[in-house]
Amino acid sequence: LRAAASTRLQTLLLDVTSSQSIAATAAWVRERVGDRGLWGLVNNAGIGGFVAPNEWLTRDDFTKVLDVNLLGLIEVTLSLLPLVRRARGRVVNVASAMGRVPLFGGGYCISKFGVEAFSDTLRRELRPFGVKVSIIEPGAFWTPLVDPAKVGNGLKHLWERLPAETQAAYGYGFVEAGAWRSAQLLRLSSARLCRATATMAHALLARCPRSRYAAGWDARLLFLPLSYCPAWLSDALINLILPSPAGTT
Repeated sequence: LRAAASTRLQTLLLDVTSSQSIAATAAWVRERVGDRGLWGLVNNAGIGGFVAPNEWLTRDDFTKVLDVNLLGLIEVTLSLLPLVRRARGRVVNVASAMGRVPLFGGGYCISKFGVEAFSDTLRRELRPFGVKVSIIEPGAFWTPLVDPAKVGNGLKHLWERLPAETQAAYGYGFVEAGAWRSAQLLRLSSARLCRATATMAHALLARCPRSRYAAGWDARLLFLPLSYCPAWLSDALINLILPSPAGTT
């Protein structure tokens, strides 16, 4: 689909979970950049999936998130890498502050840890070719991804499909407390998306881009310090904001 506002800007629908769609997109890009190669690739596609204890989830719940956030990102990158290498360009992968410190179960944090690992290895491999790889680690920004109602409804949906034994172990109060605490935390999300997009622009255009960018006050002041804490301390601090199952201390 061509953008009507500009003759230079072109857009294309891409399904990062479809190898056929990715191959078609790579061919489309190759046709337009030719021998010049591709200067910049920004991988930003992502979904949140369920925010819940891992025990409540199935393999499919994890797979749906990993297919978009991690495996799709990897396949898109590998498909376009020869063009980026030709231009001695940039790869910018959007991970998350929770790719440093996970706050909840499910595929989201796992996928972002994977993005970090893939990007680190890619950065070292491509350095000899003059290609620079950067990781963006945003905190919470106000987008549909962090809709409190969606998180609460997801918890209730998962609760309804749990076996009776698991429901008894956690208690329905866990669902109510989890939904309420998630809503309170998500209200702290920043509406200033420019703080995230500015880091992407720097990673693409700066003469010396950074390997990692923390975007947002929580990424800088909460997640970054927590990532350097010993496990016992970070566990204790995170447990203060997590709901407790029924009958536990």
